[in-house]
Amino acid sequence: MRAIAYHDPGSIDRSDALLDVDLTLPAATGRDLLVAVQAVSVNPVDTKVRAGAPPFDGRAERILGWDAAGIVEAVGPDVTRFKAGDRVFYAGNIARDGSNAQYQLVDERIVGHAPSTLSAAQAAALPLTAITAWETLFDRLRVQDKAGTEPAAILIIGGAGGVGSVAIQIARARTDLTIIATASRPETQDWVRSLGAHHVIDHSQPMAAQIAALGLDAPAFVFSTTHTDRHLADIVDLIAPQGRFALIDDPASLDIIAFKRKAVSVHWELMFTRSLFDTADVAEQGQLLEAVSALVDQGAIRTTLTQTMSPINAANLIAAHRQIESATTRGKIVLEGWDHD
Repeated sequence: MRAIAYHDPGSIDRSDALLDVDLTLPAATGRDLLVAVQAVSVNPVDTKVRAGAPPFDGRAERILGWDAAGIVEAVGPDVTRFKAGDRVFYAGNIARDGSNAQYQLVDERIVGHAPSTLSAAQAAALPLTAITAWETLFDRLRVQDKAGTEPAAILIIGGAGGVGSVAIQIARARTDLTIIATASRPETQDWVRSLGAHHVIDHSQPMAAQIAALGLDAPAFVFSTTHTDRHLADIVDLIAPQGRFALIDDPASLDIIAFKRKAVSVHWELMFTRSLFDTADVAEQGQLLEAVSALVDQGAIRTTLTQTMSPINAANLIAAHRQIESATTRGKIVLEGWDHD
């Protein structure tokens, strides 16, 4: 089978940063599905792993990719939720080979049936960001505990990015929270409004004053998707007493002592935690993807796909990695199809 991989971690500007390779077709065992990959999305995690993580022990290459849509080709003997021919979407497990390959093995417990109303490319844009947003909102921040009470607002920092774009939609569809999203350019501000944000503020300017100018109570919840270290003092200022703060990025350091005065709880989200540690509730990821799929088919959530590239190959993935590393991406970049199709 064809795949895109690398042998050594490093800069995207290296001539061998990502390579087209031919590998042996894997076989499904246990609870694994063998999926024929039709489309893949690119996320910041792809660039971070490529830049710093070597191949798994004993392997010559590493395959990236943690967003995919495709067709189930075969199932392991212990699979109960899927059959050959099913359309699926998923993010996968960072400790296994990724989706930048014609065929991929993935545990059925972290897979969902793809929305029937979306193409493969449209579906591939959603899994990683949807899981991250859902777990942040409902498992980490537990917004359902305060929704319907005062203050009932959430601030989503980086609303136009992949995670922010779907978090706005999930919060709008599943809660009664007032959603404040941040975006710094006219086109990204229009984007987050179109996704359902009630209010939009500019994260390149002090945020606390902008929220106060809206005439709203201080947000009970703040979800930071990017540049948390830059915004931390502002977040401390604007969040409600006894609020909840969540982040997903990787600041070099984060001094949270200033939250003590307001008794703010701090939550870190990593959507790979359940699959990495095979937690008792790992199947929750498959179930939440089914819920997201239903919301899409009901018209409550739309794909965050903004750019499609074809085919899936090293040259296009290199271009996508460069775009992600520019930190200016709106929505999601998806690669679709293989050059033999």
